[in-house]
Amino acid sequence: MNFTRWSARLPGTQRRAAARDDQGSVPAARGESAQPGSAGAHPDGTPRKPAAAGASLDTLPARELLGQLPAPVALLHGPEHRVTYVNAAYTAAFGPRVCGGPAAEALPELAELSLLPLMNQVLRTGTPRTVKSRKVQAGGSYTVTCTPVTTGGTDGEAGVLVYATDVTDHAEAAERLRASERRHRETAVTLQRSLLPQDLEQPDDLRIAATYQPGGTDAAVGGDWYDVITLGAGRTALVIGDVMGRGVRAAAVMGQLRTAVRAYARLDLPPHEVLQLLDVLAAEIDASQIATCVYAVHDPNEGHLVYASAGHLPILVRDEDGVVHRAEDPTGPPLGTGGWMHTSGTIALPPGSTAVLYTDGLVERRSEDIDEGVGSLERALAGAVGAPQVVCDRLMRSLGVTAEHDDDVAVLVVQHPARTGTSAELFHNASLELLGGIEAAPRARAFATGVLASWRFPVELCDLGVLAASELVANSLQHGTPPMRLGLRRTDRRLIIEVTDGDDHLPRRRRAEPADEAGRGISIVATIATSWGSRRTPGGGKAVWCEFELPG
Repeated sequence: MNFTRWSARLPGTQRRAAARDDQGSVPAARGESAQPGSAGAHPDGTPRKPAAAGASLDTLPARELLGQLPAPVALLHGPEHRVTYVNAAYTAAFGPRVCGGPAAEALPELAELSLLPLMNQVLRTGTPRTVKSRKVQAGGSYTVTCTPVTTGGTDGEAGVLVYATDVTDHAEAAERLRASERRHRETAVTLQRSLLPQDLEQPDDLRIAATYQPGGTDAAVGGDWYDVITLGAGRTALVIGDVMGRGVRAAAVMGQLRTAVRAYARLDLPPHEVLQLLDVLAAEIDASQIATCVYAVHDPNEGHLVYASAGHLPILVRDEDGVVHRAEDPTGPPLGTGGWMHTSGTIALPPGSTAVLYTDGLVERRSEDIDEGVGSLERALAGAVGAPQVVCDRLMRSLGVTAEHDDDVAVLVVQHPARTGTSAELFHNASLELLGGIEAAPRARAFATGVLASWRFPVELCDLGVLAASELVANSLQHGTPPMRLGLRRTDRRLIIEVTDGDDHLPRRRRAEPADEAGRGISIVATIATSWGSRRTPGGGKAVWCEFELPG
């Protein structure tokens, strides 16, 4: 059988044969002769004839070439792939093999490498095929090429030459790299999840759920985050953001920004002022890590969200009738860019409505514009009903987010429930405009006494509420300016008392000396109430409030 025509086409044989030819020609050039028997023998024991000096590649027998190849080689012919030849490297790798039998029985390692169907395809199409880095049970990984050949003789029977390359070292190195990447990703995911809120705060007037889905194994973990912060007096801050980066570094930056947002939120500043502070901090943390963020505040007395956006996607609100509204401008550049004055906007959130805050992983696809993704989310939200977590899950499914998604996804769903029946009876509001100077104080006490009694609070809570209202009104009358207003609000969990006036000087708690005639009001309120606080109002005044938890 003559292999000369196709042996020259094997990868690498030309170089190796040429090298041997050059080495063999050196003794002849020097007039030296090779020692008898130096040519060695074939793998089957028959003597190997020494090659003539200056022999060309076409005159070298294929058996000699294949026998000296360091890679395992096997030749098979016919539809049953009967074994015609295996070289010494093949025997060294897989053990002695008997020629003449079908490959399925004589060469079981080919079945382990899933080569039998591939060889059928090579015979049928006459096209070489290669499989990369297949592993055998005996150990080792191989890249195998199956090349069609035609044997000599009158029948011209087709065959397949199997050429295997040992890539065990490369495969083990790749596996170590993959294991390292998995550990790195698991560390980033663990850090990311630990920095997100473990239990969302649930305000009295809202129902909230959130979902975080890290990207698939081929996607590095990003810096998506969300948060819910109760501000007092029934107000709630809602935050969602995305650090434009991947891995542990992005997660660490995200944690710093989230912590800073919570600290700035305690100052009870307007949303645009919170983003202004956050913008400066983001540049100081890492100027190369740009982040987007939306910060919104819900006040149950106003029925809308006041928000500011730093390069983030718009808030979506679905009203009770299923109509979806998109928050419009103002939207500033991402955090960390600097040089921009953020502004606040509003979007209605009436009872029965649902708001959705989300990161770009939910709506961004490589094959379409991001506005199309936001449109798809609007359509999905229009038909999403049920509890907040149900809405979260439905939106994720509708937008095709799976465990193998190519980006992180964070979704925050906020519902303002429409209360009826007995549930509505637990929520009440009452207010009184404080007019007429110092005589407003007794009217405020009488008003608070009547309202708290009508809400059927225990006598002790009524007394504490009237005392707190009296002290807050007295503080406003002494240090504030008109217009002044006393507001009382009850929810299913707390009593809220708030006094507003036109002066923007915020009170602070201080220790009054025994001889002082003033300065004890805020200390009294802080002592008897569960919590208290103050904030500047958009109109230029201030609001001072306190809360009492209702008995369970």
